[in-house]
Amino acid sequence: MPSGTSHGFFSSKNWQLKSALRIIFGIVWGIDGAMKFSPGLPDVFPGMVSNAAAGQPAWLAPWFGFWAAQSAINPVFWVYLVGVLELALAFSLIFGFMRKIGYVGGFILSLFIWAVPEGFGGPYGPGSTDIGTGIIYALVFISLMIINAGYGTSKYSLDALIEKRWPAWRKVSEFSWL
Repeated sequence: MPSGTSHGFFSSKNWQLKSALRIIFGIVWGIDGAMKFSPGLPDVFPGMVSNAAAGQPAWLAPWFGFWAAQSAINPVFWVYLVGVLELALAFSLIFGFMRKIGYVGGFILSLFIWAVPEGFGGPYGPGSTDIGTGIIYALVFISLMIINAGYGTSKYSLDALIEKRWPAWRKVSEFSWL
């Protein structure tokens, strides 16, 4: 076999594997989004945001104060907005629809989740072992962007079907800038 050539399982199944990764990640987001509509969540949400500020550096107090105030004013709006965004993201991931917008939106939403209710994964100190899940989700979205740019159109997506009819759809579905 020539150097640099691989005929292993992963190289022969890359189209299916990249789509499977996207779909499984979408299912996770769908479950999370559906859970936002649990009874009583809007009642405890402001407390979750306020608790994220505990133990944080003083210079972050204005950030957490702002979000604590926003979530206290209208917790139903914020909980359901995040739930709807997460379900839309799940749809984008599972069906491969508007992937470029979905990946960028998912990256931004993940950072907001990490920065507000997860409190940047902190406070950091003795006994701290976790940086939070939101930052990991953001890195997965960056990975999906890189995979999309490297492999192009996902054969197993609504975007691929739409692009056959309307090639301009690539502007909202593909990362051709990498």
